Amino acid sequence: MAQCAFAQGGGPGTAGARAAGMGQAAATLSDVWATSNNIAGLGSISQLEIGVAAENRFLTKSLSTATLAAAAPLGRTSSGNVPGRYGVVGVTLQRFGDRLYNEQRVAAGYAYRTGVMSVGARVDVLQVSLEGLGSQRAVAASVGAQAELLPRRLVFGAFLYNLNQAKLASYEDERVPTVLRAGLSYRPTDKVMLNAEVEKDLDRAAGFRAGLEYQALPALALRAGVLGLSEQLTGGAGLKAGRFLFDYAAAWHASLGLSQFLTVAFRVTAAPAPATPVQP
Repeated sequence: MAQCAFAQGGGPGTAGARAAGMGQAAATLSDVWATSNNIAGLGSISQLEIGVAAENRFLTKSLSTATLAAAAPLGRTSSGNVPGRYGVVGVTLQRFGDRLYNEQRVAAGYAYRTGVMSVGARVDVLQVSLEGLGSQRAVAASVGAQAELLPRRLVFGAFLYNLNQAKLASYEDERVPTVLRAGLSYRPTDKVMLNAEVEKDLDRAAGFRAGLEYQALPALALRAGVLGLSEQLTGGAGLKAGRFLFDYAAAWHASLGLSQFLTVAFRVTAAPAPATPVQP
């Protein structure tokens, strides 16, 4: 049963159509989906965000994933664009598969930003179920970091998933994959983002991925990317409408066909904390 877990990977995966449209090069991104992509990315969030995502691989119903995520800054600030004084917490609920085989994940994490660097940690409870053979559970711990090497221009991100090498089954000592991601994001202007990333599973070859995001209009972003190891091309778009963010992405594999991704996120703008009056 544990070997079947590699259908989804049992690994960190990525969440959100924004990341999918950019070839899943998401180690440097900061949004509600950072709970899945790189927990350190939560450290830059300044508003309460809630998101839902639907994903279908290769137009096969049994390869579908549904995700619910939320991120909340701790401690209000006098500016609405500054992360919470006490960091940011995030949670993710995710389900992959169908009645015959499925994976369910509950993850919770915390990130804190100081200066130009963010660090974070996350704990996952993963359950893998196979009809007729029961289910297995494992707890995986992960850590992440992001740093602005050049303020607002060059960002480095790294994420280590399952650093405790959690055991999924006793048979052949099957364990949840331990995966390291590291990437760079170059932002030459406020409208252009170029991401490049390497992902290495301890038991598999390293994979390269890269993506581009172009802010064509204040409310419209266009994206494209490539996944080298799985030989997929990706593309997508994002639309901002008030407090809502709508993102769509598609990926194409020459042999397996089309995959689609759709996410909707909502940002709750809280009133800033009143400034402390200056004593005369």
